[in-house]
Amino acid sequence: MLITGAHGQLGRDIIDQSQSKGYQVQAPSEDDLDITDLGKVDHIITHLQPDLVINTAAYTQVDKAESEAAVAFKVNKTGCTHLARICTKNHIPLVHISTDYVFDGRKGTPYIETDSISPLGVYGRSKAEGESEIRSILKEHIILRTSWLYGIYGQNFVKTMLNLATRKQKIRVVSDQYGSPTNAADLARAILTISDRLHPGSDIDWGTYHYCGRGVISWHTFAEKIMDLARLHGGIRTAQVEPVTTADYPTRAVRPVYSALDCGRISKHFGLDPQPWQKSLEITIRKLLAA
Repeated sequence: MLITGAHGQLGRDIIDQSQSKGYQVQAPSEDDLDITDLGKVDHIITHLQPDLVINTAAYTQVDKAESEAAVAFKVNKTGCTHLARICTKNHIPLVHISTDYVFDGRKGTPYIETDSISPLGVYGRSKAEGESEIRSILKEHIILRTSWLYGIYGQNFVKTMLNLATRKQKIRVVSDQYGSPTNAADLARAILTISDRLHPGSDIDWGTYHYCGRGVISWHTFAEKIMDLARLHGGIRTAQVEPVTTADYPTRAVRPVYSALDCGRISKHFGLDPQPWQKSLEITIRKLLAA
């Protein structure tokens, strides 16, 4: 398998798990495989001829995207166009990672794959248009939407909270935005489970699926649990988490108020039932504190 964005948060977890399962993994650097460069995409994929391409490369800086729209669309849309075109040319399936931010958050219950999308910001729009490019070009694709991703690699909310925990007495965290935290190792495991069944001519339902941790919480509740686990497993004194409203904590990008994802379809077709977010979070925090 060929992994784009292989040295990012999710890519590194996929590499760790795929090697233990005996997969042959190609994980070129961003310079060697820049998905915004059609020539490089064509050369690498055509030369390596992988059985599967997994695209974890993305522009994910939600607020910064508002002032860097051209860059966000170049990576999240044009990059998808390039991958889909070259995968089609070489008859290679593609697994692509997308986001809950393609929704506007007004539904009030977990989103299913067929719900209408209506992204609120540049990041969400760029990811939505990337999805559309893949669907229009390549039949043999799996688009996996996920949410609130965190893990032991890269930068994420959990690491930020742990970093602030011992440096501040009080942390203000938004309490009126709801979603489902997703552990990168869990998502990597799901991707590899799906990958086991993907090959040209596979008798599966190609298309869009949702995968996220089980349970719906606010960012504030998430932060409180992080602090609780840090005290429990690290024996450290942590900051108090103060709830604030979105109005009290303005950001450049508008975020969906409720972006939880329904994972019923992926359970039905691939037998994947995400574990509760609390369990995955505890495992991750233990690893981070041990390190």
